[in-house]
Amino acid sequence: MLSRWTRWVLRHRPLVVGVWVALAVLGLLGSSALDGRLSTSLNVPGTPSSQANVILAKHFHENIEGSFTVVAPLDGRRAAVVEAAVDAAVRTIPTGQVLEAKALGSVVYVEVDTNLDLVRAARVTEAFRAALAREGLGRALVTGPAALQSDITPVLVNDLHRGEVIALLLALLILIAVLGLCAAVVVPFVVAAATITTSLLFVFLLSHLVLMVLYVPNVIGLVGLGLAIDYSLLIVHRFRAECAQGVSPTEAVVATMEHAGRTIAVSGVAVTVGLATLLLIPVPFLRSLGAAGVVVPLVSIAAALTLQPVLLSVLGRAGLRAAGVGGLMGDDDRLAQWWSRLTRGVLGHARAVVVATLVVLACLAGSAWWLQLTPGSLTALPGSLSSTRADAFMDRHVGPGVMTPDQVVLVAPVGQSWRAKSWQAVELRLGTLVLEENEVNDVVIGVKAPYTDPSGRYTQMLVIGAHQFGAEASQALVARIRDHDVPAAHLPHGVQVYVGGAPAQGVDYLDRAYGAFPWVVALAMASALLILWRAFRSATLALLAVVLDLVSVVAAYGVMVAVFRFGALGEWWGAYHVSQIEGWVPVFVFAMLFGLSMDYEVFIVARMREAHDRGLGTDDAVIEGLTNTGGVVSAAALIMVGALSGMALGHVAGLQELGVGLSAGVLLDATVVRGLLLPACLSLLGERTWR
Repeated sequence: MLSRWTRWVLRHRPLVVGVWVALAVLGLLGSSALDGRLSTSLNVPGTPSSQANVILAKHFHENIEGSFTVVAPLDGRRAAVVEAAVDAAVRTIPTGQVLEAKALGSVVYVEVDTNLDLVRAARVTEAFRAALAREGLGRALVTGPAALQSDITPVLVNDLHRGEVIALLLALLILIAVLGLCAAVVVPFVVAAATITTSLLFVFLLSHLVLMVLYVPNVIGLVGLGLAIDYSLLIVHRFRAECAQGVSPTEAVVATMEHAGRTIAVSGVAVTVGLATLLLIPVPFLRSLGAAGVVVPLVSIAAALTLQPVLLSVLGRAGLRAAGVGGLMGDDDRLAQWWSRLTRGVLGHARAVVVATLVVLACLAGSAWWLQLTPGSLTALPGSLSSTRADAFMDRHVGPGVMTPDQVVLVAPVGQSWRAKSWQAVELRLGTLVLEENEVNDVVIGVKAPYTDPSGRYTQMLVIGAHQFGAEASQALVARIRDHDVPAAHLPHGVQVYVGGAPAQGVDYLDRAYGAFPWVVALAMASALLILWRAFRSATLALLAVVLDLVSVVAAYGVMVAVFRFGALGEWWGAYHVSQIEGWVPVFVFAMLFGLSMDYEVFIVARMREAHDRGLGTDDAVIEGLTNTGGVVSAAALIMVGALSGMALGHVAGLQELGVGLSAGVLLDATVVRGLLLPACLSLLGERTWR
């Protein structure tokens, strides 16, 4: 089937190239407008915190994600003068209003609300800062969800551009080292450019239908770069081998796509399935990463099966001739020779290799026992931003919980009012219980705005904790209020209580994400078993592949915790030192790494299966498979690690964690797991391997 498809593609080369050029141009246009459609929202519809947010928006006209906090120094002026200046600046924001203003020492702290959603509020941040400066408050700092998103967007864009430059240089060096200085080196970059721009086009279109998070361009740009170059390199490598058989360039392309093309199609589907499992998680933040992630391997497959054969047919044999610098996969293929010797050594000491590699992987994975999660943290962002400086100032001078309080929303039965003394006593009873919590610094209640709505039926109490919203203690406080304090207050029948605010929103986000995570793992494993069983025609190989995938993922978790929580090797390149890993990262690492691990498994085992089907014994088939694929897979893994290092070297903790987790997993999987543990296990299994 692929041979007929490839011949059709080669007959219609101008059409294929024209379609990809058009998609690339549209992708560039779409990507320029994509940043304005991205969000950092952690809201999870249907949760208690989301219900609290709905009530606050409808009855109190509060909008948590579209709000700002202004920290303005007095500079010798009266607080009332500064408050009036802030109010004048607020009036320049569409639907802007001052909710509360307080003088705290030498500064005025002002809460500002809008009816804008997070994305639109972020767009007016700089205009708001300019308005404050015109009112004589040039030293005022603006923070809040909208300001944080506005400030972090250019950081992510710069990180992406720098990461792409680093990744492209590393990929170029590796490709020259592997293929030599030849025209074929250009092919993977052309395929990668087409893949990334087209993926961004589809994500831009998806952003009109579903929420897309701010990290999506970074993930697509760097993961897409690595994946597209990997696929392209594997095809070029097979094309070189087919050309060595003496056939015409066209027949070499057809034979290449018949074998390598099928392998890449299976591998791409495996990666897609791994990322598609994220769509099962009822959290918009993670679903958007899953939706965007699914686009990348699908577009990579399309480029590999259409654009790549066209480029190879144009280059022909001449494109493989190295000029001056020969590659390790040249005529003598030194990488193949090295992998052949290594594999023979592994098979000669299979039991010892299995024990040694499992011990090493267990040591690396050990840190995963100390994995703790946070929905997010203000300290995991660059400290130089205006918004993070405002947060740091409030942390030092007022307390971290003031910026992100819990908002306990109480709804009285129809016809009742919290302004009545009997109902005030009920609220006070609950507030007193909450205040007794060790984590609580203060509880603020009232019968006027912004604490009670005009009807009197809805009221809120602000719970000021001792830690920031993502801290473990803040998460525990939300659970204590919901599960202990509210029941212990013995509220009258018909009273509804919703705990909202940033800490509760973070707790609900993690609960929903990790409540569904076991199902994601189960589905990914079941799908992998089915895909690999069909690809390898062996239940043993499929089961072994899934087990080894899980080994790679757990080892990656351990490395991630060791680097960011325990500070192992992190200081010399500027890694954050945190007590918790951002909650979305382990989920995405599992989905992505599970797919990539199957990717490398398919590349290697498919060649082993070919050799065994020709009549070779297990050990000989393993040797031939790794001899032909070990070098190219290790080179592909290094290119992927180089691409992922662009995230690891960025300035946002979550992307650093993702980059390190994926890089460690890919490197371990392609070397220790697939290069040592896999052949040793296959040798011990013998002929049972193929059943």
